[in-house]
Amino acid sequence: MLLSLLQDYSVYLVSQSPRRRELLKAMGINFSTLSFQGKEEYPAHFDAVKISEYLSELKISNINFQDFPANSIFISCDTVVELDNKILGKPTDKAEAMQILKLLSGKSHNVISGLTVATKSQRLTKHAITKVQFADFADEEINYYVHTYLPLDKAGSYGAQEWIGMVGIRSIEGSFYNVMGLPTQLLWEMLKSLVEKNRR
Repeated sequence: MLLSLLQDYSVYLVSQSPRRRELLKAMGINFSTLSFQGKEEYPAHFDAVKISEYLSELKISNINFQDFPANSIFISCDTVVELDNKILGKPTDKAEAMQILKLLSGKSHNVISGLTVATKSQRLTKHAITKVQFADFADEEINYYVHTYLPLDKAGSYGAQEWIGMVGIRSIEGSFYNVMGLPTQLLWEMLKSLVEKNRR
């Protein structure tokens, strides 16, 4: 089983996201966290999939592998929200969070996560796409959420696991955990592939 094989590795999550840490821990994986010190910038012509994959790879590229044990595995992820071919990132303030949620109200959008898993000799990058359909939000519902919860650290200004997800998500096509910020099933498959290649 993968969990027993991972005991032979030092696993690092390149993220300070509490949701990603929570999900990786729930998967039964022992890990340490690293922070990304660079700027999350990308070429303007990239689409949402390319952006998410590029940024997840960027976080890995920033690591000096020589500073870590030879058996290290690094995991990074970047999640973006796409509505009508436009990227909705993290809001800068509560006013922008309310504006973004008004745009999402009553519509479907895509949550796209780029995921990179790497060792000193291998690197895999893939992505997951989840389609989320929101119900219509009243202004007072948006106002309540923005001023009661913490939308500023979330792509698209919302957390699916929070109040607004409970009352507002009408349907989801794809991984729910991807909407939380980490496509766990995809990560599991990528880790299995990487570890199996290392055993050959």
